[in-house]
Amino acid sequence: MGRSGDQSLETKEIDLRSMSSSSHGQVPQVHKVAVPPRQNLFKEFQDTIKETFFADDPLRPFKDQSKSKKFILGIEAIFPILKWGRSYNLKKFRGDLISGLTIASLCIPQDIGYAKLAHLAPQYGLYSSFVPPLIYAVMGSSRDIAIGPVAVVSLLLGTLLSNEIDPIKNAEEYQRLAFTATFFAGITQATLGVLRLGFLIDFLSHAAIVGFMGGAAITISLQQLKGFLGIKSKMFTTKTDIVSVLHSVIHTAHHGWNWQTIVIGVSFLSFLLVTKYIGKKNKTLFWLPAIAPLISVILSTFFVFITRADKQGVEIVRKIEKGINPSSVKDLYLTGENLGKGFKIGIVAGLIALTEASAIGRTFASMKDYQLDGNKEMVALGAMNVVGSMTSCYVATGSFSRSAVNFMAGCQTAVSNIVMSVVVFLTLEFITPLFKYTPNAILSAIIISAVINLIDYEAAILIWKIDKFDFVACMGAFFGVVFVSVEIGLLIAVSISFAKILLQVTRPRTAILGKIPRTNVYRNIQQYPEASKVPGVLIVRVDSAVYFSNSNYVKERTLRWLMDEEEKVKGEYPTKIQFLIVEMSPVTDIDTSGIQAFQELHKSLEMRGIELVLANPGPVVTDKLYASNFANTIGEDKIFLTVAEAVAYCSPKVVEDP
Repeated sequence: MGRSGDQSLETKEIDLRSMSSSSHGQVPQVHKVAVPPRQNLFKEFQDTIKETFFADDPLRPFKDQSKSKKFILGIEAIFPILKWGRSYNLKKFRGDLISGLTIASLCIPQDIGYAKLAHLAPQYGLYSSFVPPLIYAVMGSSRDIAIGPVAVVSLLLGTLLSNEIDPIKNAEEYQRLAFTATFFAGITQATLGVLRLGFLIDFLSHAAIVGFMGGAAITISLQQLKGFLGIKSKMFTTKTDIVSVLHSVIHTAHHGWNWQTIVIGVSFLSFLLVTKYIGKKNKTLFWLPAIAPLISVILSTFFVFITRADKQGVEIVRKIEKGINPSSVKDLYLTGENLGKGFKIGIVAGLIALTEASAIGRTFASMKDYQLDGNKEMVALGAMNVVGSMTSCYVATGSFSRSAVNFMAGCQTAVSNIVMSVVVFLTLEFITPLFKYTPNAILSAIIISAVINLIDYEAAILIWKIDKFDFVACMGAFFGVVFVSVEIGLLIAVSISFAKILLQVTRPRTAILGKIPRTNVYRNIQQYPEASKVPGVLIVRVDSAVYFSNSNYVKERTLRWLMDEEEKVKGEYPTKIQFLIVEMSPVTDIDTSGIQAFQELHKSLEMRGIELVLANPGPVVTDKLYASNFANTIGEDKIFLTVAEAVAYCSPKVVEDP
């Protein structure tokens, strides 16, 4: 077995030598690596800034336009409704009307429940689905996103705010801090959009978001056990971790549960889940799970009213303030210690809301094949939350469940948000007194049924198959939220995402290349086992830019590759390594530390009697190799356009060991 392996190895090397020697009859045409022309420093800096912050070339529509046209385009850029509104017609309105009414029937019961998650009175959830959607409809560019409070942001906001102020003992201060946090959430979002820093939210990886959302869904569901089982607030824990919640539930099992509440909760949760299953199986019945929450609220409220179940211990909403949003400008904390608290909470809530809205907007934009300007979206979301904070709203963003219903109902434009807002306005003006006997159990059931979809186990399985490190990030965020708290889970998600970036930056991949038989192509020998190593030549590829963060590692890893090959020479190979070819096509950039590392590598190789040869450096790298004089140090004749040309240079010079 070992002998046959040695024979195949010898045959492979003999074939390679014969191919090499046969090619020596004709002198191969060697293409010299071109040195790019020197750029003006200011122009180079300008191009870098442009590609970093203006990669989408937002000013292209303004080119070669008159001043009046530029002014109109500028106004349309801020208020997209002025652009698409010109082509709006009755057919589009029909689709927007149906979808707006459908998502309104879904949002009204959800908003009342989500306000409870944020430890706010029910009307504040409805307020947040009245003003913000109107602002977004004027300034937003997504046709499908439905705006309002969402479960994850409500829970996050409620958790962070309650850590600072008790929502029961100091309800007024808590409410003011909520508006302040919303104000700074909007400022954060708008600032990121104006400064075109939207790429910052991409640092929270998809895997981390999947884990965070799944953990938050379980935490939200556990929190609903209080209303679902009829447990009194004073008997239920204020913590969100699974251990504390389950301990609280078990501790109150003998004297804290209410069987009438459980019957209401279980009955309507079953109804909601069944309608959701039917809507999923039959796409034409998408409206059924959309109106099921409102039907549940109406039926359960009527049932409690006629049976007076509230006298039997069934907790009810009792009162929702009638009328539209009162001004809250004077309630904002703009001085004192609560200003700092609101600022910190607002940044966190604003970024999470922005991440969710961006993901939703991109998803539906790709499904309908239209472009979404991420920076404009941030400005629109920020503006609506700033205005919302001044009109008694808390943080609003894009809701995935409502956006999906909006899409399925055939929405055409953001007018569906306006229709939804009008319905919420009518509800606040005329219908809120009817919610007096709505049981808390039905709100808990609605929230549980809404957040179940956030547990995306299929995505987690796919993440495991694709990238194990991503799966660690996913599970870290998940368990952090479930077993500790929402903010700790979020911190773990961000930390692991950054750790992955640092690991990839500081420890780039390297590979040894071999020649694919009967070609001049050189590839990774691990991926292509049939690839032949060139006798006396080691070919290494660096799959990353070489910076101060990884330059020392690249040098040491290359030398370790060399040591490994030299050890093999003693046993398997008859020819010692005399040339090291570094394939540099993946090296997009190199800094002074990288140049220094290559200089040290060159000295180490010289002491071993090995020549350093470079292949296919890019324009930026080539420019810096010549600017640093490193090209002259190794010799300009040792920088080649391709690996094949570098091998052709080295092979005739390889001296076999006796």
